[in-house]
Amino acid sequence: MDATARHSSPDNTLYADHPYFQNRVVNLNASKKYDVIVVGGGTGGFSAAVSAARLGVKVLLVERYGFLGGTITAGLVNPFMSFYAGKKQIIGGIFQEVIDRLEGMGGYDAKTRAFDPEIMKYILDRIVLEAGVDLLLHTVFVKASKRGSRVEGIVLHNKSGFHSVSADIIIDGTGDGDVAVSAGAPYEKGRPKDGLMQPMTLNFDLAGVRQDEMPPKREINRAYREAKDRGIIACPREDVLWFHTVHRGIIHFNTTRIIRVDGTEAEDLTKAEIEGRRQMFEIVDWLKKTFPAFRDAYIVRSGVQVGVRETRRIIGEYIMTAEDIVQAHKFPDGICRGSYPIDIHNPAGEGTIMMPPPPGDYYEIPYRCLIPLRVENLLIGCRCISATHEAHAAIRIIPIIMGVGQAAGAAAALCIRHKTSPREIDPSLLRETLRSQGAIL
Repeated sequence: MDATARHSSPDNTLYADHPYFQNRVVNLNASKKYDVIVVGGGTGGFSAAVSAARLGVKVLLVERYGFLGGTITAGLVNPFMSFYAGKKQIIGGIFQEVIDRLEGMGGYDAKTRAFDPEIMKYILDRIVLEAGVDLLLHTVFVKASKRGSRVEGIVLHNKSGFHSVSADIIIDGTGDGDVAVSAGAPYEKGRPKDGLMQPMTLNFDLAGVRQDEMPPKREINRAYREAKDRGIIACPREDVLWFHTVHRGIIHFNTTRIIRVDGTEAEDLTKAEIEGRRQMFEIVDWLKKTFPAFRDAYIVRSGVQVGVRETRRIIGEYIMTAEDIVQAHKFPDGICRGSYPIDIHNPAGEGTIMMPPPPGDYYEIPYRCLIPLRVENLLIGCRCISATHEAHAAIRIIPIIMGVGQAAGAAAALCIRHKTSPREIDPSLLRETLRSQGAIL
């Protein structure tokens, strides 16, 4: 398949002429009542909006960037981490649909689990709009308005000004728990001993790499450590982490490490972006000078924003622990499975801790982790669900968070259908609904 065919619309219809686009881009000046509002169109928020809309409720999805996907598009996180336990796939549903659509456009490599982020942006648009979601891009969350224990409405801001919108159920898909914190939900940040959070990473892609001439990873890492010892490289990470992409000659790097920063502080995010670019160019310059395979390489893109692994963790009805991960605990209200290990990048420097569940086994995430304390009509549909620092390091990956988002969306729709609150939803009914949407439970 040539590049033109791979990046064109399957039906050759321009966005501006597509009926879904015309009908589903919302005008906030018009009076419209929503059942569910999802704030944040990242991997979790996207899945939540689609899941809820497919169950017949009116959904508004709000996203600060001009595209959906969050970490997988803006953060350039690639590839998908494991969604298998042994040889058995354990995450399906909307996540599997995304893979199928990527494959249909030549944007996915099943062997490496790498995907094309530009094709990803396109298919996420299509899935959301075809599901009947009202979509509002370039729009940021400002604050929540609360009456008693309920979120009465939220304030948004975009080029058109400030807007107040309301819904019966709100889903926080911001990644950082912005809505939940504004609504008064309790939270934690960082590891217990000092409050430090996992480091950030600016991901980037190098084009023009002669892949056939690339030395083994062990040789690259040996040279990297020598360069660090000589003071040529000042990156706290202990090794070079890179992956093949779906395009030959383009190599993806997840190597920069920005420590002692807080993704909920604007000053720290500013420092992180600047330091991430410094490390990126330092590493690329070293690669070009050290290995012939990289001599003609160039940075083709970096993340629109620095990748943030950890910020707030909203305290919910249940807090997942390290024991739940390493002992592969199952729950009666389990809404998503995972097998990814506890993966803690040292918040203070070198080193990475890995603690997996038993080989071939998986753990479950209970629905209670999505229900924040002190707020009645709010669900968490992103990485900041209720978990300890250690457990968060396992459940934060893209496939799991898509499953979490799908569950949040389904729960929100059931709340509307049965005129009840998230706490009163029957977990067995939620699990049955998720199975009907293709989830593996």
